[in-house]
Amino acid sequence: MNTSPSSTMLRVLPAEDRDRLMQLAQEVSFPKGARLFEEGRLADRFWIIRTGTVALDMHVPGCRAAVIETLGHNELLGWSWLFAPHIWHLGAETTSPMRAYEFDAAAVRTLCRADPSLGMLVTQWVGDVLAHRLRSARTRLLDLYAPYGSGDPR
Repeated sequence: MNTSPSSTMLRVLPAEDRDRLMQLAQEVSFPKGARLFEEGRLADRFWIIRTGTVALDMHVPGCRAAVIETLGHNELLGWSWLFAPHIWHLGAETTSPMRAYEFDAAAVRTLCRADPSLGMLVTQWVGDVLAHRLRSARTRLLDLYAPYGSGDPR
């Protein structure tokens, strides 16, 4: 079972808040190879992946986009929607058929402003996801570039 912070989002919210947030969700599906968003463009939605996988990538001038991380079941796809200026920091493409809950970012931000306690829980959840991904990226970088790796025995 996935134990990353993103997999806990629906569990950390009280049932009433979870229900209100899920009322804003719509079920969507994408085929393999669908481009979901591009680095530098408006971040106007986010997803919780139900099935399938998505590669997060970064534009590299003169080269093919570099895959930074792959996300899957129960993971949050997209965090740039929460923080101004609401611009994607990476790109995303499905690497297998994907089903997800899709949320309209403006509607979720409006709900969070109207209910500061819900806003705090959502912000903390997204912050936890970011912290987890930064730690993972640091470990990958150490494994690639440090003389003795990260020391992570995986």
